[in-house]
Amino acid sequence: MQYGVLSAAALLAGLISTSALAAHQIAVQITVITSMIAFGISMAAAARVGHAVGRNDGPGIKRAGLVAMLLGTLIAALLTVAVIVARFEIAELFLDKSVGDGDATIGLTAELLIVAASLFVTDAAQSIAAGGLRGLKDTRVPLLFVGIAYWLIGFSLGYVLGLKIGRGATGIWIGLSIGTTIYAGLLVLRFYLLASRRALRAFT
Repeated sequence: MQYGVLSAAALLAGLISTSALAAHQIAVQITVITSMIAFGISMAAAARVGHAVGRNDGPGIKRAGLVAMLLGTLIAALLTVAVIVARFEIAELFLDKSVGDGDATIGLTAELLIVAASLFVTDAAQSIAAGGLRGLKDTRVPLLFVGIAYWLIGFSLGYVLGLKIGRGATGIWIGLSIGTTIYAGLLVLRFYLLASRRALRAFT
C-alpha cells in the first residue's frame, strides 16, 4: 500500500507536467534507496522481537524494538543531512542541464529532495516499528493504519496541495510526508503500548 501511494502520486505529478513527473520519480528513487537500510533493520527487529516473545521476555521485547528504532532513525538523520547537502548534485546525476528545461527540472528535483529527505526519519521509524509489530504477530491494525495515514490523509492532502492549491509536485510530497509522519506515530505508539503491556505481564 505504501508503494501503491507513491505510484498514485506519480499519476498526480504527471498531470502537472513532464518536469514534475521526472522530479517526482527521482525523489522516489532516492527515498527507496535510503529506505532499504531501515527495511533491513526492520527485519532484524522482527526477528529479535519474535525471539523475545518466544522466551516470554517482556522487557526484552520492548528493548529490542526501541533500540532498533533508535538505530534506524539515527542513520536516517545522517542520510537526511547528506541528501539535503548534495541535492543539486544528486539531481544532476539523473538530468542533463543542456536538454530543454534541464535547469528548471534540476531545481524542482532539488526542492523535492528537501521535502523527501524530511520524511527519511519518520519513514525509518514506521518501517522498523512495523517490523517490531510483525515480531509481535500484530499485522491487521498496521494495515488499517497505512490505509488511513497514506491514502486517506497523505494522498488526499497531496492531491489538494498539489493540484487544487497549486503547490505542484512539492505539494504532493508534503502530503506524502505528513502521511508518513502520521503512520510512523501510530505504529511507534502501538508498538510501545503492546510492548509495555508484555513487560508488565512479566512482572505480575
